[in-house]
Amino acid sequence: LVSTKRQAKDKVKEVAQATKMPYVTERWLGGMLTNQNTIGGRIKRLVDLENRMASGELENRYSKLEVQHFAEEIEAMNHLYGGIKEMHTKPGAIFVVDMQNDIIAVKEARKLGIPIVGLCDTNVDPGLADYPIPCNDDATKTINLILGYVQQAIGEGQARVKKPASDEKPEAAGAKIAAVIKKTDGKEQKTDKETVTAPVKGIG
Repeated sequence: LVSTKRQAKDKVKEVAQATKMPYVTERWLGGMLTNQNTIGGRIKRLVDLENRMASGELENRYSKLEVQHFAEEIEAMNHLYGGIKEMHTKPGAIFVVDMQNDIIAVKEARKLGIPIVGLCDTNVDPGLADYPIPCNDDATKTINLILGYVQQAIGEGQARVKKPASDEKPEAAGAKIAAVIKKTDGKEQKTDKETVTAPVKGIG
């Protein structure tokens, strides 16, 4: 789940943590998907420092000032990489709240052939997403509503899928998230790979 815009970042983090999904809400660093050697190295150092801090090794080997520096480094790296440090493989799909704002994430996903589910305001090319959802991507109420459906869809998918998520085809993962607005007013809305055309009550 990706959103670095102010209106959505807290809700995206909340949904991601509730569903145990990877997320980026602070800053998308170039190469987060396409340069796993560099990003993976930083995450490896983060995890190593956390483990050594938790075990007391750093406190036993270094001065208080040095330990404080390590603690600050851990905090800074968690700020950037904390949401993806458990993401050990290429994601089956990504959900992007504002594709214009997080265009680097979109470009990297497209380069790797990762299906994209994205909210599409009037200033966004819907062709960037495999599963575009037309709506006002600046309205907090709209964002929260759709993310609520995203959380529900992920939860339902996790409950249904018996085999490991890594065995699931990316298209299937993307389709699940794309169906987040399939029901409003008790009626099912039609979705397909090209677009979500049915209006959603309450979405600006």
